[in-house]
Amino acid sequence: MSENISVGVVGCGYWGPNLIRNFDRLTGARVAAICDLTKERLEHVANLYSDAIPYTDFDKMLAEADLDAVVVATPVKTHHSLAKAALMAGKHTLVEKPMASSTAECDELISLAEARGLTLMVGNTFLYSEPIHRIKEIIEMGDIGEVLYINSQRLNLGLFQKDINVAWDLAPHDISIILHLLGETPDVVNCQGNAHITPGIEDITNMSLSFGTHRFASIQSSWLEPRKVRQMTIVGSRRMVVYDDLEPREKIRVYDVRVERPPHYDTFGEFHYSYHYGDCYIPYIQQEEPLQVLCKHFLHCVETGEKPVSCGRQGAELVRILEACSESLASGGAPVQFAAAPGVVSPFEGGGLKVVGSE
Repeated sequence: MSENISVGVVGCGYWGPNLIRNFDRLTGARVAAICDLTKERLEHVANLYSDAIPYTDFDKMLAEADLDAVVVATPVKTHHSLAKAALMAGKHTLVEKPMASSTAECDELISLAEARGLTLMVGNTFLYSEPIHRIKEIIEMGDIGEVLYINSQRLNLGLFQKDINVAWDLAPHDISIILHLLGETPDVVNCQGNAHITPGIEDITNMSLSFGTHRFASIQSSWLEPRKVRQMTIVGSRRMVVYDDLEPREKIRVYDVRVERPPHYDTFGEFHYSYHYGDCYIPYIQQEEPLQVLCKHFLHCVETGEKPVSCGRQGAELVRILEACSESLASGGAPVQFAAAPGVVSPFEGGGLKVVGSE
């Protein structure tokens, strides 16, 4: 492999330019080619990164550009075909979330990568976020006690998608964070929602994840909110954590509050819940763009062959949950029993996921 890892990025629309910018700034990487079907958009990005050869034909880019790795930042319905072509061409591949449109497609990509000894990584950006890393540490230290439930809101006005609903668009962020923090996959998935703007494509959903340890998580996703909200509350038996990603600096607050039930009582008059109100503290968070950490980690895994934090199998588990959500939506919110794929250990079990190569 060359001294600088040669990267090609397909998709120059909403998110692709952010990936191009980060790879372009990293030592050890070179954005050698970019690809998009829209010529005007391609020309605009090519003017910003003159060293990258522009292509409108992805197969031509794979054949002509001397690439070590390919980054797929296109609509979800194209993830599988583009990632498959990249892996077949012997390229390490980073795919934006969700990894594909079905678990069958994910499994095929995983098999291809493993058979060819290639890195397959999913762009779950928040797993490379310092606030999430800090919250994980707080939980593992036992500072908040036993995690009882997690409540998450990801709301805004738009961007409306035409091929996927709001759960597939926004909830992957929250699902990946929740599974990372809890270190396990759910047993039961419920999801309700409505399509107000585009028939058949839900623009607001409420998702519930139930875990075998009697823990619970809820996720609200919406394209129909007047204000942007990115909040998550982790309720523990001793303390509670509020994570607000829109806060510029004080993203995490730990509240020393809880409710306690008396261990025993003889009469109703003796039965009183005890509410504890203590201090709030704000942990220090090192400011670093999560996407840059993700890109560094991808390069590290390409160079060393190490398994990425957001590996292909983790990406497949997330898609399995989204498929269960779609099944629940179609049946009016009925619970869907969710089990890990036979013979496959959940990539979230055991927790302790550590980002390597992010220094």
